Amino acid sequence: MAIEHYHKTADLPATIPVFPLSGALLFPRWSLPLNIFEPRYLNMIDDAMAGTRIIGMIQTMAGPASAPELAHVGCAGRLTSYSETDDGRYLISLTGICRFRIVEELSVDTPYRQVVPDWTPYASDLEPDESGGGDDRLRLTNSLKRYTHVNNMEVDWDAVENAAMETLINALSAGCPFGAMEKQALLEAGTVAARAETLITLLDMDVPGDDTSTLQ
Repeated sequence: MAIEHYHKTADLPATIPVFPLSGALLFPRWSLPLNIFEPRYLNMIDDAMAGTRIIGMIQTMAGPASAPELAHVGCAGRLTSYSETDDGRYLISLTGICRFRIVEELSVDTPYRQVVPDWTPYASDLEPDESGGGDDRLRLTNSLKRYTHVNNMEVDWDAVENAAMETLINALSAGCPFGAMEKQALLEAGTVAARAETLITLLDMDVPGDDTSTLQ
């Protein structure tokens, strides 16, 4: 089923495999490239390609590397790009469909983890956000200018100005070097406008002092 054919939560699977990866965020209508090399996740990709092609991306929050604690909320994506390298790795892209809250983790024989997702809290993800992030572009741009100035980061400002608001918010949320808790807050924000507000807050928190002026 193509991405545009997921119209309601009933179109989504009752169980999904999950790929736990701290710092990696997937959002609805956002593409995430991944380099898969661990045998258990190669197995997961094989099974997904033979089935629904849907995988849940979810952050790890604590615990041992072999079985870390999962965040409560992740985002499912469909495998929309796939290639295999000469050394046996998979280069894939996931396109985000809908966020989910974990109802329970299943006891399974597969080497990768599987969960029962609750899609209903994020059913609105299946429709494009019409708000465009509200009137926050100027505020977001100003916060980004201060943040990148303080952190000596280079930015393609033409791309910032020309990107669709949802694309810009998701790109910054996924790409800025925030911690796992901050990234989880961005993922769980209810709407694109709420994500923009959270992003502005996080950018401003990293600017020392009371300088809220706009850099030219």
